Amino acid sequence: MRLLIRGASLIEGQTRDIFIEDGKIVEVSPSSAHAADRVVSGKNKIAIPAFINGHTHAAMTLLRGFADDMPLKEWLEEKIWVRESKLTGEDVYWGTKLACLEMIKSGTTVFNDMYWFWEDSARAVRDMRMRAILSGVFIDMFDRAKAEEQIHRNVELFRTADQYKPYVTFALGPHAVYTVSRESLQWAREFSEETGAIIHMHLSETEGETAFSKERYGLSPVEFLSEQGVLSERFVGAHGCWLTDSDAQILSNAGANLVNTPVSNLKLSVGRTLPYRLVREKGIPFCFGTDGCSSNNNLDMMETMKFASLLAKFDTGDPTFLPAPQALDIAGRGAAGIFRLGDWRIREGATTDIILLDTSRPEFVPGFDAHSDIVYAANGYSVDTVICLGEVLMENRYVEGEEEIMEAARKVARRLSAR
Repeated sequence: MRLLIRGASLIEGQTRDIFIEDGKIVEVSPSSAHAADRVVSGKNKIAIPAFINGHTHAAMTLLRGFADDMPLKEWLEEKIWVRESKLTGEDVYWGTKLACLEMIKSGTTVFNDMYWFWEDSARAVRDMRMRAILSGVFIDMFDRAKAEEQIHRNVELFRTADQYKPYVTFALGPHAVYTVSRESLQWAREFSEETGAIIHMHLSETEGETAFSKERYGLSPVEFLSEQGVLSERFVGAHGCWLTDSDAQILSNAGANLVNTPVSNLKLSVGRTLPYRLVREKGIPFCFGTDGCSSNNNLDMMETMKFASLLAKFDTGDPTFLPAPQALDIAGRGAAGIFRLGDWRIREGATTDIILLDTSRPEFVPGFDAHSDIVYAANGYSVDTVICLGEVLMENRYVEGEEEIMEAARKVARRLSAR
């Protein structure tokens, strides 16, 4: 497939044609002479790299708005886990398709996910022609029989994942230190070392998690994971709200990565936010994530960027902290580095996914600074066109089949809430 984006503005201000062939950017020039199978107009649009959602539970779109404004423990145990226990693979398929639709319409083409029914999630991603790093939920609750079952399942999923390329990449998903045994974490470390698979895990999200780890192991969650050898450049820890100075140093030494989920952590009132200054001082790579729709309640990475930037300023007392250009860079290129997606910039030779933002919308007027407008003024509705792996997934804000997806997901969600 040869695709030409004609006359789009780059964020630096230049107007350029962008020619893409088989997913690779071949030319970025004032005027391209390449013949294309499809031409997309870039008039009144800014072309930027697509967003990458670093942590979510995609099919939880089915539980959006179902149980809000509740204490975390009560919300999980009395509402969310009860409904999740009744999910079927087909439910997850439609919930994930709905999540993919929402992410496409707000400019995200890659997401890092942890949820049940791995193959149904993978099928949805493939059918939507997005990219995802998918991990199944690995929970053994310190039961050896369950651990062996989970290990066998993950090995099988790893072998299955090839059939979903190039859309899906397998990852390990041990849920958290309070739900996964020491032995299973050691197995995950060994499997990751052998295969190169990412380990995607909840980390230091709540005070209760830290208390559990110290009571059981005499160590913080980070210290315990370090002792097991789990931390490396392949480790992606979501949340990190309760990290200490020594925790941050351990993560830095190991080359581990973090995902900041500001909206979800605010809504669930976990007591702290990501310690931005500490993370910067220690040089820990991090990106942004939305978390699931039952605790956010959307998948809009543009909203997440704004919250992250504002929270960083509030947390540090420094209005210059995490400025708009840096936030935008983290949402794309920074996340791409963590998830090994290559040079996530609009330049020749890159395989970057591209989105076009509609600058004719009022939030882009008067247009003094594109970075500022994107991070602080705009939202996902500003996204007009989305290109993933060289294929147009949305143009003029329309995604093929979106009505069917919303109707099917609506029926599944209503049936689920009534069970």
